[in-house]
Amino acid sequence: MFAAVFNRNGRPVDRRALGGAGLIVDGPADAPELAFVRSTDAVAGDWRGVESLGPFWIAGRLRLDARDASSSDGVSCLQAYEKVGDGFIDRLAGDFAFVLWDGKRRRLLAVRDRLGVRALFHAEADGTLLVSDSLDWIAAQRQGDRALDPRWIADFLTLGHARDFESTVWQGAKRLAPAHLLEADAVHMTSRRYWRLELGEPLHLPNAAAYGERFLDLMTSAIRDRLPPGRVGISMSGGLDSTTLAACTVAATGDPARVVAECTHFERLMADEEKRYSTLAARHLGIEIVHTALDDAAYDPEWRTRRIDSAEPHVGALAAEPERRMSRAQAALAPVWFFGEGPDNALVFERDAYLSWLLRRGDWRRLAGAAFGYVASKNDWGETLRRYTGRGVPDMPDDPEPPWLVRGVAPSRPDEEPAHPWHPRAMASFTSAIWPALFAGFDDDEARAPLLWRHPYLDLRVLGFLLAVPPVPWARRKRLLREAMRGRLPREILERKKAPLAASSFASPVATHGLPPLARDPRLAEFVDAAKLPEAASAGRLLPGLLAVHALDYWLARHP
Repeated sequence: MFAAVFNRNGRPVDRRALGGAGLIVDGPADAPELAFVRSTDAVAGDWRGVESLGPFWIAGRLRLDARDASSSDGVSCLQAYEKVGDGFIDRLAGDFAFVLWDGKRRRLLAVRDRLGVRALFHAEADGTLLVSDSLDWIAAQRQGDRALDPRWIADFLTLGHARDFESTVWQGAKRLAPAHLLEADAVHMTSRRYWRLELGEPLHLPNAAAYGERFLDLMTSAIRDRLPPGRVGISMSGGLDSTTLAACTVAATGDPARVVAECTHFERLMADEEKRYSTLAARHLGIEIVHTALDDAAYDPEWRTRRIDSAEPHVGALAAEPERRMSRAQAALAPVWFFGEGPDNALVFERDAYLSWLLRRGDWRRLAGAAFGYVASKNDWGETLRRYTGRGVPDMPDDPEPPWLVRGVAPSRPDEEPAHPWHPRAMASFTSAIWPALFAGFDDDEARAPLLWRHPYLDLRVLGFLLAVPPVPWARRKRLLREAMRGRLPREILERKKAPLAASSFASPVATHGLPPLARDPRLAEFVDAAKLPEAASAGRLLPGLLAVHALDYWLARHP
């Protein structure tokens, strides 16, 4: 972890009081009102630490794209700031969260990367600003302020995570939103967005081969920027996204022996063909693969008896011990692991929105070409029949409030951004607060074992390309990936339809083992009417919400 303490009122920081086991305290000699704190634990791969360049200091965690190998990422960041000032952030791409002290202007900057892969929190009271990538550390410095944020908790009980980017479980501590910069000096403190995901015109290339070549080129750059010196792991199901990531990684390394994959699958709890398809892909690519059955790891019946520390309530507590064992096994195989999230969101097939946009523009040539390509590639009219006859499964209401939520405790309703004209669902998905929640889960993995998670599909070069390709025809069944992988992956995978999970992985083991009694921390009653909670075996579609209640109850008991 890293942190900064900045007494904006000029009062000297007691640096000795900030020290402790496994912590180093540092800071500029000519700024007694400032101190940096960092932990001594280190994991190879990301730059973590405190460095200085004349009057400029930086503390944080960085992994920069297209970096200069002659200097650390921390020094590279300081050099960019020294050269262009506030415009330095426009030159940085990668995964990062850091604080930067400008000794000339006597101000502190806190910066979070564009998609929020790395977390950053802040709190202020009595003229003291705390910034850290550890919410636990901030909470520990604020023992006198333990007020909970009722909106965050209502969101958690309804959705499993916050709907907004800034709130935390603690009312007095906030997240710095992705792509935001916090600036603080003795007089002012402001936060501003420094970047926004934008999508202009669709990208039209001469032919199908050009799309595939561009995709492969961009993936190669993204992967090489994220490769460790030795082996790299791939979280690989038998689906198209993760096997494509594995194929691109083999191509980028030029050595299949450097790549190891793990496929997590079910053998009893639900129908699952991931083991078969992932084995086909691994054999085709010539890489090692490890298969891990999740049937006995999806739920830990003894979870209440274990010491599970998390900065905020999380349903993952119910399987934290088996997750810890799996993370340590992964770390023994490779220090860095790739995760294949991204194409499901970026390559949403938005036929109607795209064709309507072309029609409104009067772009008859593109409209005719898109329509012809769509009809020519479509071989399953079942989905269309259901769409127009209404015979599909009726949609459930979005995130209904659970019946046990105490009246007056209302989830937050953040403002929605204007819809994109031709790719609305894809663009909206990347402005959802579900992404910080996803990344927080990877932070938990990294806290349990010495490994790092990286996300090549979310490299901004790759993501921008995936969003820009015309959704008709390239997003239909992810045609872009299938075309790029032709000859690189087995035909069975390229022709496979996406196989969603049949049910919650918690449903069967919870029905078998049940849930332990609630601790009934008095604060739970402020949010939950326990008399309205169903039995676990009969919860049905309300089971995720019930699990959230138990996770909150456990967390409250550990955070008096």
